[in-house]
Amino acid sequence: MFFILSKTLGALTIPSNVLIAFMLIGFVLLFTRWARAGQRLLIVCVAVFLVVGAMPVGSALTAALENRFPAWVETAAPPDGIIILGGPVKIGISRARGTVELDRSAERFTAIPALARRYPNARIVFTGGSGRLTDNAAGEFSEAPFAVRLLESIGIPRERILVEGRSRNTAENASFTKTLVRPKPGERWLLVTSAAHMPRSVASFRGVGFPVEPYPVDWQTDGRRRHWWRWLVPSLGVIGGWGRLDDAAKEWVGLVAYRLAGHTTELFPAPRAPNPAAAGRGDRRP
Repeated sequence: MFFILSKTLGALTIPSNVLIAFMLIGFVLLFTRWARAGQRLLIVCVAVFLVVGAMPVGSALTAALENRFPAWVETAAPPDGIIILGGPVKIGISRARGTVELDRSAERFTAIPALARRYPNARIVFTGGSGRLTDNAAGEFSEAPFAVRLLESIGIPRERILVEGRSRNTAENASFTKTLVRPKPGERWLLVTSAAHMPRSVASFRGVGFPVEPYPVDWQTDGRRRHWWRWLVPSLGVIGGWGRLDDAAKEWVGLVAYRLAGHTTELFPAPRAPNPAAAGRGDRRP
């Protein structure tokens, strides 16, 4: 039920969808006795579109998400596993073209070769099915087969790869992955996903009792602190500004929705100190 509600009601919280809805209302009013109100509503919508799209509102919201968890710092103890969160694979195009096509979050995969070489004993786990409402949850329409193909193409042996291909959202990523790998106390697991998506991802894994170490990738902002007036300077085109705002709003709304639904125990999780037991094991690399 949560998945269906998140895909249907969630669309109503996307800023650009809200703006389009008001524009449609304004257009319809033009043909009624409230035509003047319709004109005013359209003027306001156009003004909001231009101002909000030109200003870096989306960048500010994205930066707040990305700055929550810094880049991962290597310690003495190697990780026991590396979890790749699904999302980058364009399933429909990949199936139609017979190849692996990725979207702009491809860094979730490009970060893996170096990590796999640096930690040869770490298990590589991919978790991701399909997040589309019309797709089934049985795994036939899933990112997983394409992820395996891609990981093998970069030299990772199939026997080293664990795959979870049923999850449809981040909450299921966390729950199904924990069931798959059965993490033991003291183990260290890296979670690789987009920096802006990391707060909700970490909260979801903590919510099922699976502590992970954030390994953020796919940064969209430089993370620098700015004076308030610098945020008034346009940084993206109008369309680009709205795209970034939509992406940021999805994450902020998702954090609230996951907390209200009980999938997480933290609204906006913060970094935690390293596990002393794990840090004290030393380097087990051959």
